[in-house]
Amino acid sequence: MPDPQRSSLDRFLRESRTIHDAWDAYSDEHTDLDGWPHDPHAYGLRAARRDRETADAFDTVRDSAQHLLAAAEKQFASLPGRVVQHRWVWQLGTLRDALGQLDALHEQWLATRDSLPADAKPGSEVFDDALAEYHGEAWSYLDDWATHGHVIREIHTAAAQPGRSTSSPSPTAVAAPVRATTVRR
Repeated sequence: MPDPQRSSLDRFLRESRTIHDAWDAYSDEHTDLDGWPHDPHAYGLRAARRDRETADAFDTVRDSAQHLLAAAEKQFASLPGRVVQHRWVWQLGTLRDALGQLDALHEQWLATRDSLPADAKPGSEVFDDALAEYHGEAWSYLDDWATHGHVIREIHTAAAQPGRSTSSPSPTAVAAPVRATTVRR
């Protein structure tokens, strides 16, 4: 994994952790014991901020995500079974599924953006509402990358270990189960 791509992944993982921690602190403070927000409007605005910040953080890795994932899958396939963590298969599948969903949502956003009135620019209500909806739909998949993206680094580290033998049979990668496309809040 080339250093600039690794750096962009590491940056995303750090930033998304900070965003997630801030969201957890906000949510804990602004909800009742059953998890209902004290002020649903303010809570919704803060969730939209979380979604936007996470999407902005992912932009640092978006262009290289497919390559990073493909490299990790290739490395994974060559690892001896004794060094493989069983969760890696599922995590790689989750990342692949999430990236596919993010790509599809991004294409939908571009089509939506292009269909907005000519005066709908960033800062206008119609543009900002459409962008917030896109970020909200993408958040759960971005969260998958924030939660499981470290597996790419783990596989790279395992593949780079000196003296590793490839005499053991290689594990077979399988796709993660298809999950519902509901948005997690």
